[in-house]
This record gives sequence, structure tokens and C-alpha cells, in this order.
Amino acid sequence: MEEQKDQTDKTTPKVTGIGGIFFFTENPKDTREWYAKHLGLDVNDWGATFEFRHADDPGKTGSLQWSPFKKGSNYFAPSTKEFMINYRVQHIEGLVSKLKEDGVTVVDEITSYDYGKFVHIMDAEGNKIELWEPAGE
Repeated sequence: MEEQKDQTDKTTPKVTGIGGIFFFTENPKDTREWYAKHLGLDVNDWGATFEFRHADDPGKTGSLQWSPFKKGSNYFAPSTKEFMINYRVQHIEGLVSKLKEDGVTVVDEITSYDYGKFVHIMDAEGNKIELWEPAGE
């Protein structure tokens, strides 16, 4: 019985963690440099990537992306908020189907890249949310 529950949990469409934090800043380059200098972040042109091991399977790794965006960028549109959170999800197609059934605004279609599948939705407060199913999960 417990084994069946574990298998069900792995295929149930849901959020499994945070995949990234994105926010507006006046000068992304200066912001990245400040965080590198004062807080030791290992930054690149996109921000910083934090890697971790899964608690329930230490052999598996994951990542969280931290990225400052130039204020005024339309990447968070149609949201007018100054941030966007990326949530790691499992079974993105099933989740999007359920969200549409529930009347949630789905901003775009699921897109696939080498590193995973993405889609954007709007929450009840008008925040654009990025959903990401990492490749290989």
C-alpha cells in the first residue's frame, strides 16, 4: 500500500519546490556585482545558480536560479509586479490541464528546452508565475 502511494505521489501534478527567483532592478550588472562582492554569490550574466541535493534521493541534484532583470523588461508581463517566482513542478501537462479546468489564467503554451519544460500562469493577485519541469525528472 505504501509503495503504491509513493508511485502516485511521483505522478501527481504538483509543485515540488522553488526553481528560481527573478526580480527587477535598475542595473542588473551592478546588482550581480554587489551580491558577488558582499555576499559571495558566484554570478554570471544571468545571475547565480544554487545547486542542491534532493533530501529523499541524495544522488539527484537540482538547482535554483537567482536573476535580476532590468526594470521595465516585459518578461514578467502581463504582471505589473517587480518579481516573478519559478516553481519546480512534476507532470507539467497534467498540472496545466487541471489549472485550466480550475479557471486559472494560463499565459502561454508549454515550451520545451534541453533543460526542461516551461509555462506561465497568473495567480489570484496578478503575479505571473513560471512553472518548470526540469528535464529528466
